[in-house]
Amino acid sequence: MGDPGKEEYKIQCFDAETQQLLKTALKDPGAVDLEKVANVIVDHSLQDSVFSKEAGRMCHAIIQVNNMPMMALVNPVYDCLFRLAQPDSLSKEEEVDCLVLQLHRVGEQLEKMNGQRMDELFVLIRDGFLLPAGLSSLAQLLLLEIIEFRAAGWKTTPAAHKYYYSEVSA
Repeated sequence: MGDPGKEEYKIQCFDAETQQLLKTALKDPGAVDLEKVANVIVDHSLQDSVFSKEAGRMCHAIIQVNNMPMMALVNPVYDCLFRLAQPDSLSKEEEVDCLVLQLHRVGEQLEKMNGQRMDELFVLIRDGFLLPAGLSSLAQLLLLEIIEFRAAGWKTTPAAHKYYYSEVSA
């Protein structure tokens, strides 16, 4: 059964060298090039959506040591968010939902680490909202909500909560 306190991660899909890199990153993040680790994880997640949940668990485990590993993840995470903010992705509700959910979770931290890229991302999001070629009403609502969420300092105001969530829960 192994050590009950130690989590096992599904990394068999990687070659032996990459598996070793990931194992080392999980044990001692300071001993590896975290940007390389982040790129490996993100690239594989973009190719295999089933792996994405596992990738999230691994990244979470790596950044628990201290906040420095988070710096290595900033650009790859932004790359994923930029991909989700492209017009072809915004036409798919599931991808808009994923974009908005991730921005709710880590948007504030990402902005603190690289505000310029967040500004660039929100230009794409705003343009996607304003030029809704094939954008569903739910996707428009989600984009408007995240625009307002950021504008309010990454918090939901009572008025915004009532506007966006009262219909959903009713």
